[in-house]
Amino acid sequence: MVIFMTEEKHEKKKTEKHDKKEDKKEHAKKEEPKKEEVKKEPAKEVPKEVPKEAPAAPVPAAPIAPRKRRVANVHVYSSKNDTIITATDQSGAETLAWASGGMMVKSDREEGRPYAAMQAAIKVINLLKEKGITLVNIKIRAPGGNGPKSPGGGAQAVVRTVARTGMRIGRIDDVTPLPTDTMKCKGGRRGRRV
Repeated sequence: MVIFMTEEKHEKKKTEKHDKKEDKKEHAKKEEPKKEEVKKEPAKEVPKEVPKEAPAAPVPAAPIAPRKRRVANVHVYSSKNDTIITATDQSGAETLAWASGGMMVKSDREEGRPYAAMQAAIKVINLLKEKGITLVNIKIRAPGGNGPKSPGGGAQAVVRTVARTGMRIGRIDDVTPLPTDTMKCKGGRRGRRV
């Protein structure tokens, strides 16, 4: 059942609402001076007694021990064909992390490039940081022996990347094995048969 209001009833309701609003405004204006009077004479609050607690005994400061630096060795083998990075503890007995250029790129010819070495170094350094290592000693090795005595292009990229990642570098050593006199080349006396 739907009830329709006539226009007269609707107008009466509107006027009643309007009158009520005006009454409230007039009433509020009359009360404002009273509020100011109350502000001038604030009521005095009675202070409450707070139970006093015994003062806490001072806590003795624990002596701060210097943070122990965790050191690792990063062995970098860099030839023209690949770069292999192995991170060990200081004795060299336990391997903490390792990666190679071939793990980072898809094509064989890019394994020895600086980009692959850089990505491998980032992977190793992140693993070392997770284990709490803060300082590394870098040992760079070229093939040596009767092969090339200078490291490939990946070695320099590894050192640069380790420095940029925020890891502290203690020493950088070249540990390429160099013969004192000479080494016998592979291929035998009659050489490689082609």
